[in-house]
Amino acid sequence: MPEPLLALDAVSHRYGEREALTDVSLTVAAGEIVAIVGPSGSGKSTLLKIAAGLLTPTGGSARFAGDLISDVPSDLGVVFQDYGRSLFPWLRVGANVAFPLEHLADRAEREARVLDALQTVGLGGQEDSYPWELSGGMQQRVAIARALARRP
Repeated sequence: MPEPLLALDAVSHRYGEREALTDVSLTVAAGEIVAIVGPSGSGKSTLLKIAAGLLTPTGGSARFAGDLISDVPSDLGVVFQDYGRSLFPWLRVGANVAFPLEHLADRAEREARVLDALQTVGLGGQEDSYPWELSGGMQQRVAIARALARRP
Protein backbone atom coordinates (compact mmCIF):
# COMPACT_ATOMS: atom_id res chain seq x y z
CA MET A 1 0.00 0.00 0.00
CA PRO A 2 1.42 3.43 -0.91
CA GLU A 3 2.33 5.95 1.76
CA PRO A 4 -0.57 8.34 2.50
CA LEU A 5 -0.27 11.90 1.27
CA LEU A 6 -1.47 13.24 4.63
CA ALA A 7 -1.03 11.34 7.88
CA LEU A 8 -2.19 12.66 11.23
CA ASP A 9 -1.19 10.33 14.05
CA ALA A 10 -2.71 10.73 17.53
CA VAL A 11 -2.91 14.51 17.04
CA SER A 12 -3.98 16.56 20.05
CA HIS A 13 -4.20 20.29 20.58
CA ARG A 14 -4.91 22.49 23.57
CA TYR A 15 -5.81 26.15 23.74
CA GLY A 16 -4.65 26.91 27.26
CA GLU A 17 -6.67 24.60 29.50
CA ARG A 18 -9.23 23.74 26.81
CA GLU A 19 -8.58 20.59 24.82
CA ALA A 20 -9.70 21.07 21.21
CA LEU A 21 -8.46 17.72 19.85
CA THR A 22 -7.55 14.48 21.59
CA ASP A 23 -5.68 11.65 19.82
CA VAL A 24 -7.13 12.19 16.34
CA SER A 25 -5.68 9.98 13.62
CA LEU A 26 -6.42 10.35 9.92
CA THR A 27 -4.80 9.29 6.67
CA VAL A 28 -5.60 10.69 3.24
CA ALA A 29 -4.36 9.16 0.00
CA ALA A 30 -3.42 11.22 -3.04
CA GLY A 31 -6.59 12.06 -4.99
CA GLU A 32 -8.88 11.08 -2.12
CA ILE A 33 -11.64 13.50 -1.14
CA VAL A 34 -12.40 13.74 2.57
CA ALA A 35 -15.06 15.69 4.46
CA ILE A 36 -14.52 16.74 8.06
CA VAL A 37 -17.89 17.13 9.79
CA GLY A 38 -18.92 17.71 13.37
CA PRO A 39 -20.72 20.13 15.64
CA SER A 40 -19.50 23.65 16.33
CA GLY A 41 -16.49 23.62 18.63
CA SER A 42 -15.54 20.00 17.92
CA GLY A 43 -12.07 20.86 16.54
CA LYS A 44 -12.63 20.73 12.77
CA SER A 45 -10.89 24.04 12.08
CA THR A 46 -8.07 23.19 14.49
CA LEU A 47 -7.51 19.89 12.69
CA LEU A 48 -7.40 21.60 9.29
CA LYS A 49 -5.02 24.29 10.57
CA ILE A 50 -2.67 21.55 11.83
CA ALA A 51 -2.87 19.73 8.49
CA ALA A 52 -2.03 23.00 6.67
CA GLY A 53 0.91 23.82 8.93
CA LEU A 54 -0.81 26.90 10.35
CA LEU A 55 -0.87 25.41 13.86
CA THR A 56 1.48 23.01 15.66
CA PRO A 57 -0.18 20.11 17.49
CA THR A 58 0.48 19.86 21.22
CA GLY A 59 0.59 16.09 20.84
CA GLY A 60 1.04 13.53 18.08
CA SER A 61 2.41 14.18 14.62
CA ALA A 62 1.28 15.51 11.27
CA ARG A 63 3.03 14.47 8.05
CA PHE A 64 2.60 15.44 4.42
CA ALA A 65 4.18 13.13 1.81
CA GLY A 66 6.16 11.55 4.65
CA ASP A 67 7.66 14.84 5.88
CA LEU A 68 6.80 16.27 9.27
CA ILE A 69 4.61 19.35 8.90
CA SER A 70 6.52 21.99 10.82
CA ASP A 71 5.51 25.28 9.20
CA VAL A 72 3.41 26.80 6.45
CA PRO A 73 4.51 25.61 2.99
CA SER A 74 5.37 28.49 0.66
CA ASP A 75 2.99 27.17 -2.00
CA LEU A 76 0.00 26.79 0.32
CA GLY A 77 -3.30 28.23 -0.89
CA VAL A 78 -5.96 28.77 1.77
CA VAL A 79 -9.60 29.82 1.45
CA PHE A 80 -11.01 30.74 4.83
CA GLN A 81 -14.62 30.09 5.76
CA ASP A 82 -15.27 33.81 6.16
CA TYR A 83 -14.17 34.55 2.59
CA GLY A 84 -15.87 37.95 2.47
CA ARG A 85 -13.35 39.41 4.90
CA SER A 86 -10.43 38.03 2.90
CA LEU A 87 -11.30 40.00 -0.24
CA PHE A 88 -10.21 43.61 -0.61
CA PRO A 89 -13.40 45.55 -1.44
CA TRP A 90 -11.44 48.45 -3.02
CA LEU A 91 -9.68 46.10 -5.49
CA ARG A 92 -11.33 44.69 -8.58
CA VAL A 93 -11.72 40.91 -8.80
CA GLY A 94 -8.65 40.52 -11.03
CA ALA A 95 -6.47 42.46 -8.60
CA ASN A 96 -7.81 40.41 -5.67
CA VAL A 97 -6.86 37.18 -7.44
CA ALA A 98 -3.46 38.61 -8.46
CA PHE A 99 -2.61 39.81 -4.94
CA PRO A 100 -0.57 36.73 -3.86
CA LEU A 101 1.26 36.75 -7.21
CA GLU A 102 3.10 40.04 -6.67
CA HIS A 103 6.37 38.08 -6.42
CA LEU A 104 6.11 37.09 -10.09
CA ALA A 105 8.17 39.51 -12.16
CA ASP A 106 6.50 38.47 -15.41
CA ARG A 107 3.29 40.52 -15.69
CA ALA A 108 1.99 38.36 -18.55
CA GLU A 109 2.37 35.25 -16.34
CA ARG A 110 0.43 36.94 -13.52
CA GLU A 111 -2.37 37.97 -15.86
CA ALA A 112 -2.54 34.49 -17.41
CA ARG A 113 -2.79 32.87 -13.99
CA VAL A 114 -5.54 35.27 -12.91
CA LEU A 115 -7.62 34.69 -16.04
CA ASP A 116 -7.08 30.92 -15.86
CA ALA A 117 -8.10 30.76 -12.18
CA LEU A 118 -11.20 32.88 -12.78
CA GLN A 119 -12.17 30.68 -15.74
CA THR A 120 -11.65 27.55 -13.61
CA VAL A 121 -14.15 28.77 -10.99
CA GLY A 122 -16.67 29.95 -13.58
CA LEU A 123 -15.96 33.68 -13.25
CA GLY A 124 -14.35 34.36 -16.60
CA GLY A 125 -15.11 37.93 -17.64
CA GLN A 126 -15.57 39.18 -14.05
CA GLU A 127 -12.00 40.44 -13.55
CA ASP A 128 -13.06 44.12 -13.73
CA SER A 129 -15.93 43.76 -11.24
CA TYR A 130 -15.63 44.74 -7.59
CA PRO A 131 -16.32 42.05 -4.95
CA TRP A 132 -19.30 44.02 -3.61
CA GLU A 133 -20.93 43.79 -7.04
CA LEU A 134 -20.96 39.98 -6.85
CA SER A 135 -23.19 37.53 -5.01
CA GLY A 136 -21.88 35.76 -1.91
CA GLY A 137 -21.26 32.56 -3.87
CA MET A 138 -19.35 34.45 -6.54
CA GLN A 139 -17.25 36.17 -3.86
CA GLN A 140 -16.40 32.77 -2.43
CA ARG A 141 -15.27 31.66 -5.89
CA VAL A 142 -13.04 34.74 -6.14
CA ALA A 143 -11.34 33.64 -2.90
CA ILE A 144 -10.94 30.12 -4.33
CA ALA A 145 -9.52 31.55 -7.57
CA ARG A 146 -6.96 33.53 -5.56
CA ALA A 147 -5.79 30.31 -3.89
CA LEU A 148 -5.72 28.44 -7.22
CA ALA A 149 -3.76 31.21 -8.97
CA ARG A 150 -0.78 30.38 -6.76
CA ARG A 151 -0.86 26.86 -8.24
CA PRO A 152 -0.55 25.12 -4.87
